Amino acid sequence: MIQIYHNPRCGKSRNCLAFIEDTKEEYEIIPYLTETPSFEELKELLKKLDLKPIELVRTKEKVWTENFKDKNLADDAIIKAMADNPILIERPIVVKDGKAIIGRDLDKVASFLD
Repeated sequence: MIQIYHNPRCGKSRNCLAFIEDTKEEYEIIPYLTETPSFEELKELLKKLDLKPIELVRTKEKVWTENFKDKNLADDAIIKAMADNPILIERPIVVKDGKAIIGRDLDKVASFLD
């Protein structure tokens, strides 16, 4: 089953969800802003994405620029910041078969889901 970490207010996220809906595959929407992944869930998601924590952060978000921008944070501190402030998590994230990608590019999502 496909999972999508989705923000309905984000155009890229809505486009990705529409693309997934068109595949007719079974999927689950994870509204990560209201059902925030825990620290451990984020660590697992980062493994599936094969990314460093900072690569999953939306560094232009006001929360980041005002509270974390010029600090030298360890990976665990970055993950905690995302768990405490889910708006910082890049979106959408698509998960399938134990792997994940950031689904901003629909061509990459198509390749990923094949």
